[in-house]
Amino acid sequence: MKILVTGGAGFIGSFIVDQLVELNHEVVVVDDLDPAAHDGLPAGLNASATYHWADIRRRATFEIPGVLDDVDAVCHQAAKVGLGVDFADVEEYVTRNEGGTAVLLRALHDRNFGGRIVLASSMVVYGEGRYRCADHGVMRAGPRALDDLEHGSFEPPCPRCGGELVGESVPEDHWLDPRNVYATTKLAQEGLCQAYVREHPGLSCTALRYHNVYGPRMPRDTPYAGVASIFRSAYENNVAPQVFEDGGQLRDFVHVTDIARCNVLALTNDKPANGAFNVCTGVPKTILDMANALRPDGAPQPEVVGGYRLGDIRHVFASPERAKSELGFTAKVAFEDGMNEFRTAPLRSSVGPRPALPFRDE
Repeated sequence: MKILVTGGAGFIGSFIVDQLVELNHEVVVVDDLDPAAHDGLPAGLNASATYHWADIRRRATFEIPGVLDDVDAVCHQAAKVGLGVDFADVEEYVTRNEGGTAVLLRALHDRNFGGRIVLASSMVVYGEGRYRCADHGVMRAGPRALDDLEHGSFEPPCPRCGGELVGESVPEDHWLDPRNVYATTKLAQEGLCQAYVREHPGLSCTALRYHNVYGPRMPRDTPYAGVASIFRSAYENNVAPQVFEDGGQLRDFVHVTDIARCNVLALTNDKPANGAFNVCTGVPKTILDMANALRPDGAPQPEVVGGYRLGDIRHVFASPERAKSELGFTAKVAFEDGMNEFRTAPLRSSVGPRPALPFRDE
C-alpha cells in the first residue's frame, strides 16, 4: 500500500512510519515541523520514507507531485497537541487542527480519494470520564467548581445529590464533553472526517482516541509536551516534579509503540473499521503513580503541590474492548516496563535546522 502520514516526523507519527516501512509499505510524509514541537530537523527519520516539508493548511501542499498520487490510505496525525499555555493559543489550535483537517479532506475530495482515513483523536473529547453515584447510577459530572478547587476538593460531586462519584471505564458511545480548546478541536476533527465519509459512500474513517501516550522521541521542555516528558525532565535536572491537585487523577498510560501498532492495524486490516476506538491499556494509574515510576534511584521524591489547571479534568480512563474485538488491538507494553524504559529513552533531538517551507506567503 501507499500511505500518506501527516505529521509523520512527530513523536507518534515517526513510530507509525517505522512500523509501516517495516511491513514494506510505501510511506509519504507531510510535516511542517511546528516550532512548538521541533527545534530543528528531527534525528532518526526513517530513510525509506519520502518526506515533504510543507504545511497541510495550504492547498498547494497537496498539489506537490507524489503527495497524494495513488495513495491508498491516509493516516492523519498532524495536530497541535496538549493543553497549551493559555487561551491565547486558541487560533493556532483551531487553524492547525480544524483548518488543517478541512484542507486535507478537501484535497482528498478533489482527488476522488477512495481509501481509508485513520485519524489521531484523543480521550480529551470525553471531558470528565464516566462516573457512578451509589444512589443515582451513571451520572454526568459537571465542570468542577472553582471554589472547590481552591479549597483542595478535587473530586466532582454527583450533580443530583452532591454525593461521592466513583470513576468507571469510558466506552466509545459515552457522551462527549470537551473541556478545553484542544479537546474541542479534536472533536471537530472527528466530526469533519465523519462528514466526509457520509458524503463519500463506501469510505471509512477510524478515529483512534489516544489515551496518555509516552515513550522515546517525546519532545522535552515544552508546555505542549506530555506530562511524562515534563516529569522526566525534572528528574534529569535533579528537581522534584510538581504534581498538581493531590496526584490521584486517574489516566491510562499507553506506550507509543502500541499506539503506532493500533494505527497500522486500522490502516492495513482486511476489513476497514469505521467510527471511534479507545486506544488504551485498560489499566488506569494515577499521575502520582507515574511520577513515582519514573523516579530514578536517589532522585528527589515527587512533590504534590495541590493547585490545579483550569481545563484539566479529574479522571478519564477507558474500555479497550472495542479496539480488541474490531481492530485486533491489545496493548503489549506494561506500565512498569514502559516507564522503566522511558527513564533513559532518547527524547526528541535534532540533526540540523528546520527546512524552509514552501507557500509561506500564500
